[in-house]
Amino acid sequence: MIARRTVWGLCGLVALCVCPAWAQPSNAFDPAQSRFGFELRTRWGMKLEGIFPRFEGELRQLPDDRQQVRLRMFTKEVEIEGNPRYTEWTRGDQFFDADRYPVVSFVSRPYEEALLVSGGPLAGDLTIRGITRPKTLDLAPSTCDRPGLDCDLVAIGAVRRSDYDMDAWQLAVSDRVVFVLRARLQPAALQ
Repeated sequence: MIARRTVWGLCGLVALCVCPAWAQPSNAFDPAQSRFGFELRTRWGMKLEGIFPRFEGELRQLPDDRQQVRLRMFTKEVEIEGNPRYTEWTRGDQFFDADRYPVVSFVSRPYEEALLVSGGPLAGDLTIRGITRPKTLDLAPSTCDRPGLDCDLVAIGAVRRSDYDMDAWQLAVSDRVVFVLRARLQPAALQ
């Protein structure tokens, strides 16, 4: 009886792998056209712009016709543009602590596809340094008919470093970090 269930379970799994139309479709973010970064301000007013050159992300179509965003940004490659000293600091144990926590991730709650056109709050969970907190990003209204394909999906959200145990250098760098996410879907999604 158990062996028969196992065989049927394996058959179902194989069918999902062989017939992707039955599986939940997803569209990966295009690494050539997407940009995921953040902004910091020093106490002297200087703006520091950080980028995650390496990331993985996708927009998934869920079985109930809603969608979900999943994004992973790798901290070992993070860069502060034009500033090697701040780049080392953001990778180090006083900020992202890339050796212990190599990924910053955001997983949205399911949302209606119309949100991509109208813009609005995109709620989800943000994980930094192993600490997960609810976070709502502000998704900008679309500037084209096919958001993510013909124009960027743009989301912005601010966090406090201290909420994620990144409270070093408080006298030199503001506690506020603004994430700026610009995503395009891979060209294969056009088919």
